Amino acid sequence: MSAQPAPAPLLIACALGIEQLALRAGGRGGADGPVTVLRTGMGPAAAERSVTRVLADPALCDAAVLATGFCAGLAPGMHPGDLVVAEETRDPRATTACVGTDLLVKELVRAVPGRTVHTGPLTGSDHVVRGHERSELLATGAIAVDMESAATLLSAVRAGERPVAAVRVVVDAPEHELVRIGTVRGGISAFRVLRSVLPAFFEWHRSLLLPRR
Repeated sequence: MSAQPAPAPLLIACALGIEQLALRAGGRGGADGPVTVLRTGMGPAAAERSVTRVLADPALCDAAVLATGFCAGLAPGMHPGDLVVAEETRDPRATTACVGTDLLVKELVRAVPGRTVHTGPLTGSDHVVRGHERSELLATGAIAVDMESAATLLSAVRAGERPVAAVRVVVDAPEHELVRIGTVRGGISAFRVLRSVLPAFFEWHRSLLLPRR
Protein backbone atom coordinates (compact mmCIF):
# COMPACT_ATOMS: atom_id res chain seq x y z
CA MET A 1 0.00 0.00 0.00
CA SER A 2 1.44 3.35 -1.01
CA ALA A 3 1.81 6.04 1.60
CA GLN A 4 -0.60 8.94 1.51
CA PRO A 5 1.01 12.22 0.46
CA ALA A 6 1.60 14.63 3.30
CA PRO A 7 -0.81 17.58 3.35
CA ALA A 8 0.53 20.84 2.05
CA PRO A 9 1.62 23.23 4.80
CA LEU A 10 0.04 26.52 5.77
CA LEU A 11 2.15 29.66 6.14
CA ILE A 12 0.55 32.45 8.17
CA ALA A 13 2.49 35.70 7.83
CA CYS A 14 2.27 38.68 10.17
CA ALA A 15 4.55 41.65 10.73
CA LEU A 16 4.62 42.46 14.42
CA GLY A 17 5.57 40.61 17.57
CA ILE A 18 2.22 41.42 19.17
CA GLU A 19 0.43 39.90 16.16
CA GLN A 20 2.54 36.75 16.38
CA LEU A 21 1.82 36.59 20.11
CA ALA A 22 -1.93 36.76 19.49
CA LEU A 23 -1.76 34.00 16.88
CA ARG A 24 0.33 31.75 19.10
CA ALA A 25 -2.12 32.29 21.94
CA GLY A 26 -4.84 30.95 19.66
CA GLY A 27 -3.27 27.46 19.64
CA ARG A 28 -2.87 24.99 16.79
CA GLY A 29 -5.73 22.57 17.46
CA GLY A 30 -7.74 21.67 14.37
CA ALA A 31 -4.99 22.23 11.82
CA ASP A 32 -4.56 19.81 8.94
CA GLY A 33 -0.89 19.66 8.12
CA PRO A 34 2.02 21.71 9.41
CA VAL A 35 1.44 25.36 10.28
CA THR A 36 4.17 28.02 10.32
CA VAL A 37 3.52 31.46 11.80
CA LEU A 38 6.10 33.79 10.27
CA ARG A 39 6.92 37.20 11.66
CA THR A 40 8.13 39.12 8.63
CA GLY A 41 8.98 42.44 10.20
CA MET A 42 7.30 45.73 9.37
CA GLY A 43 6.88 47.11 5.88
CA PRO A 44 6.52 45.72 2.36
CA ALA A 45 10.25 45.22 1.77
CA ALA A 46 10.63 43.15 4.94
CA ALA A 47 7.54 41.10 4.07
CA GLU A 48 8.83 40.39 0.56
CA ARG A 49 12.25 39.32 1.80
CA SER A 50 10.91 37.06 4.55
CA VAL A 51 8.23 35.35 2.50
CA THR A 52 10.53 34.77 -0.48
CA ARG A 53 13.19 33.28 1.79
CA VAL A 54 10.81 30.97 3.65
CA LEU A 55 9.08 29.70 0.52
CA ALA A 56 12.46 28.74 -0.93
CA ASP A 57 12.61 26.01 1.73
CA PRO A 58 11.57 22.71 0.05
CA ALA A 59 9.37 21.92 3.07
CA LEU A 60 7.30 25.06 2.44
CA CYS A 61 7.58 25.47 -1.32
CA ASP A 62 3.91 24.56 -1.91
CA ALA A 63 2.47 26.16 1.22
CA ALA A 64 -0.80 28.01 1.13
CA VAL A 65 -0.15 31.56 2.33
CA LEU A 66 -2.39 33.72 4.46
CA ALA A 67 -1.39 37.26 5.44
CA THR A 68 -2.87 38.55 8.67
CA GLY A 69 -2.46 41.04 11.49
CA PHE A 70 -3.81 44.52 12.08
CA CYS A 71 -4.89 47.14 9.56
CA ALA A 72 -6.35 50.61 9.27
CA GLY A 73 -9.96 50.74 8.18
CA LEU A 74 -10.80 53.26 5.50
CA ALA A 75 -14.58 53.12 5.28
CA PRO A 76 -16.87 55.15 7.55
CA GLY A 77 -18.54 53.03 10.20
CA MET A 78 -15.63 50.67 10.75
CA HIS A 79 -14.64 49.98 14.34
CA PRO A 80 -11.63 48.47 16.11
CA GLY A 81 -12.06 44.71 16.21
CA ASP A 82 -13.90 44.53 12.87
CA LEU A 83 -12.48 41.99 10.42
CA VAL A 84 -11.44 42.57 6.82
CA VAL A 85 -11.35 39.70 4.33
CA ALA A 86 -9.54 40.86 1.21
CA GLU A 87 -11.05 40.07 -2.17
CA GLU A 88 -7.74 41.24 -3.62
CA THR A 89 -4.59 42.94 -2.42
CA ARG A 90 -3.16 45.92 -4.26
CA ASP A 91 0.52 46.64 -4.63
CA PRO A 92 2.00 49.37 -6.88
CA ARG A 93 3.41 46.52 -8.98
CA ALA A 94 0.37 44.24 -9.22
CA THR A 95 -3.03 43.20 -7.90
CA THR A 96 -3.25 39.74 -6.35
CA ALA A 97 -6.58 37.88 -6.27
CA CYS A 98 -7.46 36.11 -3.04
CA VAL A 99 -8.97 32.63 -2.88
CA GLY A 100 -11.79 31.31 -0.73
CA THR A 101 -13.05 34.64 0.58
CA ASP A 102 -16.66 33.46 1.01
CA LEU A 103 -15.49 30.53 3.12
CA LEU A 104 -13.31 32.78 5.23
CA VAL A 105 -16.20 35.15 5.90
CA LYS A 106 -18.43 32.25 6.94
CA GLU A 107 -15.81 30.73 9.23
CA LEU A 108 -14.82 34.06 10.79
CA VAL A 109 -18.45 34.80 11.65
CA ARG A 110 -18.49 31.45 13.41
CA ALA A 111 -15.10 31.86 15.11
CA VAL A 112 -15.60 35.46 16.28
CA PRO A 113 -19.34 35.90 16.81
CA GLY A 114 -20.62 39.44 17.06
CA ARG A 115 -17.83 40.96 15.01
CA THR A 116 -18.51 42.65 11.68
CA VAL A 117 -16.69 41.15 8.70
CA HIS A 118 -16.01 43.47 5.74
CA THR A 119 -14.96 42.32 2.28
CA GLY A 120 -13.30 44.30 -0.48
CA PRO A 121 -9.90 45.38 -1.79
CA LEU A 122 -7.04 45.68 0.70
CA THR A 123 -4.39 48.13 -0.40
CA GLY A 124 -0.73 48.29 0.54
CA SER A 125 1.33 51.22 1.79
CA ASP A 126 4.94 51.72 2.81
CA HIS A 127 4.00 53.98 5.73
CA VAL A 128 1.28 54.50 8.32
CA VAL A 129 -1.70 56.15 6.64
CA ARG A 130 -3.52 58.97 8.37
CA GLY A 131 -5.85 61.88 7.67
CA HIS A 132 -6.45 62.84 4.06
CA GLU A 133 -4.57 59.80 2.75
CA ARG A 134 -7.35 57.60 4.08
CA SER A 135 -9.91 59.46 1.99
CA GLU A 136 -7.73 59.23 -1.09
CA LEU A 137 -7.32 55.49 -0.71
CA LEU A 138 -11.03 55.02 -0.01
CA ALA A 139 -11.76 56.80 -3.29
CA THR A 140 -9.86 54.04 -5.12
CA GLY A 141 -12.33 51.48 -3.79
CA ALA A 142 -10.09 50.05 -1.07
CA ILE A 143 -11.74 49.40 2.29
CA ALA A 144 -8.58 48.97 4.39
CA VAL A 145 -4.82 49.47 4.25
CA ASP A 146 -1.79 47.81 5.78
CA MET A 147 1.90 47.65 4.97
CA GLU A 148 2.56 43.94 4.42
CA SER A 149 -0.37 41.96 2.98
CA ALA A 150 0.01 43.00 -0.65
CA ALA A 151 3.76 42.37 -0.66
CA THR A 152 3.27 39.05 1.13
CA LEU A 153 0.76 37.70 -1.36
CA LEU A 154 2.59 39.02 -4.41
CA SER A 155 5.79 37.36 -3.22
CA ALA A 156 3.91 34.14 -2.53
CA VAL A 157 2.38 33.80 -6.00
CA ARG A 158 5.65 34.77 -7.66
CA ALA A 159 7.30 31.89 -5.82
CA GLY A 160 4.79 29.40 -7.25
CA GLU A 161 1.11 28.72 -7.81
CA ARG A 162 -0.74 28.40 -4.49
CA PRO A 163 -3.89 29.61 -2.73
CA VAL A 164 -3.41 32.97 -1.00
CA ALA A 165 -5.63 35.11 1.20
CA ALA A 166 -5.48 38.06 3.56
CA VAL A 167 -7.48 38.62 6.73
CA ARG A 168 -6.88 41.71 8.83
CA VAL A 169 -8.30 43.05 12.07
CA VAL A 170 -9.14 46.74 12.14
CA VAL A 171 -7.12 48.42 14.88
CA ASP A 172 -7.99 51.97 13.92
CA ALA A 173 -10.51 53.60 11.62
CA PRO A 174 -11.45 57.13 10.49
CA GLU A 175 -13.42 57.79 13.67
CA HIS A 176 -11.04 55.81 15.92
CA GLU A 177 -7.45 56.70 15.07
CA LEU A 178 -4.92 54.73 17.04
CA VAL A 179 -2.19 56.51 18.96
CA ARG A 180 -0.23 53.58 20.31
CA ILE A 181 -1.15 49.91 20.06
CA GLY A 182 -1.60 48.04 23.33
CA THR A 183 -2.37 51.18 25.34
CA VAL A 184 -5.63 51.97 23.60
CA ARG A 185 -8.90 50.09 23.93
CA GLY A 186 -9.02 49.58 20.16
CA GLY A 187 -5.65 47.86 20.19
CA ILE A 188 -6.69 45.52 22.98
CA SER A 189 -9.93 44.67 21.20
CA ALA A 190 -8.09 43.92 17.97
CA PHE A 191 -5.61 41.68 19.81
CA ARG A 192 -8.44 39.61 21.30
CA VAL A 193 -10.06 39.19 17.89
CA LEU A 194 -6.79 38.16 16.23
CA ARG A 195 -6.32 35.57 18.96
CA SER A 196 -9.61 33.93 17.88
CA VAL A 197 -9.22 33.67 14.10
CA LEU A 198 -7.09 30.54 13.71
CA PRO A 199 -10.02 28.07 13.47
CA ALA A 200 -11.27 30.00 10.43
CA PHE A 201 -7.80 29.92 8.87
CA PHE A 202 -7.56 26.16 9.40
CA GLU A 203 -10.93 25.58 7.75
CA TRP A 204 -9.83 27.69 4.78
CA HIS A 205 -6.65 25.66 4.51
CA ARG A 206 -8.49 22.36 4.84
CA SER A 207 -10.78 23.24 1.93
CA LEU A 208 -7.94 24.31 -0.34
CA LEU A 209 -5.17 21.83 0.42
CA LEU A 210 -2.71 21.52 -2.43
CA PRO A 211 -1.34 18.10 -3.35
CA ARG A 212 2.38 17.65 -3.02
CA ARG A 213 4.22 18.10 -6.29
